[in-house]
Amino acid sequence: MQSHDIKDTNVMADINVTPMVDVMLVLLVIFMIVTPAIVAGFKAQLPDGVNLLSRPEEEDRTVLGIDMNGAYYLNKRPIAAGDAAALLRAEFERHPEDRVLFIKADRSLRYGEMMKAMELGREAGARVIAAVTEQSPGTESNVRVVE
Repeated sequence: MQSHDIKDTNVMADINVTPMVDVMLVLLVIFMIVTPAIVAGFKAQLPDGVNLLSRPEEEDRTVLGIDMNGAYYLNKRPIAAGDAAALLRAEFERHPEDRVLFIKADRSLRYGEMMKAMELGREAGARVIAAVTEQSPGTESNVRVVE
């Protein structure tokens, strides 16, 4: 019995990272395309206003959004216009101590659509309905908060 000494091996000690980089680049491209579609949600150009009271966005606010096409959103989730009153009612039942409805409507929306949204809010039981606007560029609010 002779022992064979294996001196010439074809084993590569280097790791080939090219396939891994290819997979990562494909995943990156997929996420770059899909993420804006997921995050998009409600988009509207709000009307400008002067002397506005600045309030930070709060998670527990009830916000009814209407985009430029007249599509409705409740807390940034798309809803059917016909279901808006029932969904608002359910939202107010979850926190009955705060029945404030903030309406964010696109500036190009017809005034009648805004009035329809306010009527939906009233039917759902909102005590206060507030239209959300943005501070006009180049202006500063003069409103002082009294505590």
